[in-house]
Amino acid sequence: MPDESWVGRSLDPSDPYQVSRVKIREFATAIGEDSRICHEVDAARAAGHPDVVAPPTFAATITMPLIEAFLREPAFGWDYSRMVHGDQSITLHRPIRAGDELVTVIHVDDLSTRAGSHMLTLRCELTDADGADVASTKAMLVTQAAP
Repeated sequence: MPDESWVGRSLDPSDPYQVSRVKIREFATAIGEDSRICHEVDAARAAGHPDVVAPPTFAATITMPLIEAFLREPAFGWDYSRMVHGDQSITLHRPIRAGDELVTVIHVDDLSTRAGSHMLTLRCELTDADGADVASTKAMLVTQAAP
């Protein structure tokens, strides 16, 4: 059983994640995003951005490894081997761009058990080096209760 005392808690801020042109281009290519602002600096600058722009779902590149590390924390008690992804949302407060240095804080928003499944909602808040909001993500994860 996951430890319900985690609900309402926030984890320590992550180490800064350096967003690079290479990562943005690789991610954009992998998902089939061919917008020039995701691949070409000149196109991004012509559109008013300081550098190439990440597709909105790029935020998962930053948050999912942090979420995975938390879920594998023995003190939390989550059965990662039985987990499925129930829902995901991403809200951008501004585009993620090459050159950003982003810090993530994970918030444990909810944990409930229904019909033999544990449902966990985690919210990630991404901020830039100045502390300004960049993106918010929410993931609802489900794992089967131990038999």
